[in-house]
Amino acid sequence: MEDIRTVILPLPSIELVKEKEEEWCIDLPSSFKEFIIRYNGIIPKKNLFKISDDKEYVIERFLCILDDFEENSLGMYDIDAIWSPILEILSVDLDSVGVELLPVATVFGGDFICLDYREGPQNPKVCYWKREDSYEWHPSVEFISETFEDFLGMLYSEDDIVK
Repeated sequence: MEDIRTVILPLPSIELVKEKEEEWCIDLPSSFKEFIIRYNGIIPKKNLFKISDDKEYVIERFLCILDDFEENSLGMYDIDAIWSPILEILSVDLDSVGVELLPVATVFGGDFICLDYREGPQNPKVCYWKREDSYEWHPSVEFISETFEDFLGMLYSEDDIVK
């Protein structure tokens, strides 16, 4: 069970999510839309995951969608607030239309979990974006999973390790 006290309010409406999809020129996975409408910006209890190097990573918080992030005390966790300043580092093609890598969660150390739209505006994979290894128009990413739903299924907590 998630700690709903960490959800960032107000929860986004489906209309706001659709507006963001149009603005970003992408189709968000239905599993992500359902997640963000229910758990906007949550700090997950299952916050650990591993990728190919078998190193353990910690999710600090999922990002949120707010109508006006500048008016919210937790607006710094809004996807637009994160994405806009680092657009050039999250993009591969200067001429691309729409988002290529959409950050959806913060990882301890300043990195992000992203939905990877580099192959097209639908059915994104999930990747780990490495801030320190990235530079303008050359993001450093590592594949995590084929879908957002698969990624959520990979998450575990310290309690799971003990059991």
